[in-house]
Amino acid sequence: MKMLIASINIILVLSSIQCQNQSKNGYIEKNVNVNAQQTKIEKIELTEQTRGFHTVITFTPKSKTSVFNGEEKQSPMSSSDWERISQRAAAIDLSKVSTLEAPTSGRHSDQAMISTLIITSNGTTYTSANFDSGNPPKELKPLYDEFQRKQ
Repeated sequence: MKMLIASINIILVLSSIQCQNQSKNGYIEKNVNVNAQQTKIEKIELTEQTRGFHTVITFTPKSKTSVFNGEEKQSPMSSSDWERISQRAAAIDLSKVSTLEAPTSGRHSDQAMISTLIITSNGTTYTSANFDSGNPPKELKPLYDEFQRKQ
C-alpha cells in the first residue's frame, strides 16, 4: 500500500511539472508572435515641403513612389531594400515618434524644408513632429538616412 501511494505521488508530481513546462512554452510562443506583430511595418512615407516645393516619397514592401510637385514616379522595391528600411522603422518607439524634438528650427523661417515621417504599422499611422529637411531628430536619423540613400 505504501508503494502504491508513493507511486501515485510521483506520478502527480511529474505530471504537474510537465504541465508547467507546457504552460511556459506556450507563453514564450505567444510573446514571440506578439513581438512579430508589433514590428510589422506596412508603409513609410517622407514628406518635404516649402513654398513652391512639395515632395512625398512612399515605401511599401512592393514599391517606391515619389511625387514631386504633383508628378508621380513609381518603381519596384526589392525585398532586401524593404527589409533594411522596415528594420530601421521597427527600431523606433512609434508611440513616441510624434513627441521627438527637432534639433534645429530653420523650417520656421524658410531656411529649410519642413519634413515629416509617417510610419504605418499594424494599421496604425504614426506621424512625426515636423523637422528640418536633412536634420531629423536623432531617433529618426537612421531611417531618414536610409530614405536619402534610396531616392
